[in-house]
Amino acid sequence: MRTIRQPAFLAAVSITVLVALYFAFVAQRAVMFLQSGDSVGRAIGAALLVLPLIGAWYLINEWRLGVVVQRMANRLEVDGRLPAFDGATRPSGRLVDEAARDAYETAAREVDLYPEDFGAWYRLAFAYDAAGDRGMARKSLRHAADLFRRRAGE
Repeated sequence: MRTIRQPAFLAAVSITVLVALYFAFVAQRAVMFLQSGDSVGRAIGAALLVLPLIGAWYLINEWRLGVVVQRMANRLEVDGRLPAFDGATRPSGRLVDEAARDAYETAAREVDLYPEDFGAWYRLAFAYDAAGDRGMARKSLRHAADLFRRRAGE
């Protein structure tokens, strides 16, 4: 088994713990409102209970995606297929616009050729991210995860 990138993992765990504490605080306040005996208080309490439930659902889905993304990265690393983009970079290490556009075009062509390959979609996600389109990067990564799960029979 490959190692998980420690700083990112520890940051994710820390954020999750903080968010879970926040959810617990909100849920506690919701129960207080529900026990108030006042109809408006009960309505507020019921509404407040929905927030932690939605948040917990979101957190579980994000962790699930993170685990699959790590498994995909491990598989692609073993196969020597992790995304690596060439081109000029800014001082921050991000690709300049032209290099990011080239990376996107290369990855998009690969997806056109191999639409059922999770690795192609994974690389497209990172190309979108390099181009600054985080929304499409996320959608592509989710699609890659779906393909990977189907391939793995999950």
